[in-house]
Amino acid sequence: MSPSDENLGLYVHIPFCRRRCHFCAFYLEIAQSDSMALFHSALVQEISLYRRKASLDGHVLQSIYFGGGTPTSLPADQLASLLTLIRATWPIASAAEITVEAHPTSVTVQDLTILADAGFNRISFGAESMEDKDFASIGRFGQVQDTAVAVQAARHAGFSNINLDLMYGLPGQSLQDWAHTLESLMMLAPSHISCYALTIEEDTRLAQNIARNLVSPPDDMLQIDMESAAERFLAQEGFSRYEISNYAKPDCACRHNLLYWTGGEYLGLGPSAQSYLHGIRFGNVADLGAYAACLNDNRLPMTDHTTLSVSERQRDALVFGLRLLRGVPRTTITAAERDHQIEALIAKGLLDADHNWVRLTSLGRRYADTVAEQLF
Repeated sequence: MSPSDENLGLYVHIPFCRRRCHFCAFYLEIAQSDSMALFHSALVQEISLYRRKASLDGHVLQSIYFGGGTPTSLPADQLASLLTLIRATWPIASAAEITVEAHPTSVTVQDLTILADAGFNRISFGAESMEDKDFASIGRFGQVQDTAVAVQAARHAGFSNINLDLMYGLPGQSLQDWAHTLESLMMLAPSHISCYALTIEEDTRLAQNIARNLVSPPDDMLQIDMESAAERFLAQEGFSRYEISNYAKPDCACRHNLLYWTGGEYLGLGPSAQSYLHGIRFGNVADLGAYAACLNDNRLPMTDHTTLSVSERQRDALVFGLRLLRGVPRTTITAAERDHQIEALIAKGLLDADHNWVRLTSLGRRYADTVAEQLF
């Protein structure tokens, strides 16, 4: 296989947000001009170091994903210049998928035009809900109307591949509220929708508020009903559910995220970014100051570096691949102990299998983390 045939992605983590949502446990920094300038300088240096190391061995990038945080906390022209630098550093496929995440209030028509002209061809907005009342309990600023305005502006700027992120099981959210959100979303005509069940992460503002009885915790059975409602409704609207949380119109599945679920390789840049190259998993330090200090010393800011054995690679391919609705090919499961684990999960109704594929059942999709733990 030639280098250009490899499916390889680049992830750029931009760790800034205007404020932290109550449910968020990711590493981030509050957007301020001095810290963003420090980050930009360090990121340029990280790209330079990887250029010298020739770490991608001439492979062609099939996808680029600017995630966060809120990448559009950075000025649009700065994001454009970073993409230009990436193009000058690594070969990129002519039909590469190039995504940028955005909060609906963080971009103008002018910003979006700059991004589209620079080569970004997919945008992902954090809508979360189409009911204004759902925002307060999760600390999400802005209004529903902001999402509609942002989508219209993105389409005007030239974006046709538009994802909208939603959350369900929010405090006080009813099944009827969720149905209304899904119906309202259809008016915006997205090509891709991600539906995430609200989970409570330790040490978040939401976890603290639940502990103080200020808001109600997620209702597991209600979330199951909401998941089922989304699957039925979106199927009727022409969306295919191809991964546990993701639905797409034809040919609009997120190619970058498919790398993670199919054992593809990717390089991550920015503080806290993760990478998987040449059978090695490694990650960057989750601290902007330490990240910048390493790069100022001409050192890559890695904090961990693990070479996976053949068995570990097969395990990861199984665990991640099961997130896809199609499942994983039987031929990729070779270890005898895996067969025993799979048979046990089939007996519990969490997995289904035929001669060619192993996949999660509808029950298994609801307990995917439990299945993953039992396969590790």
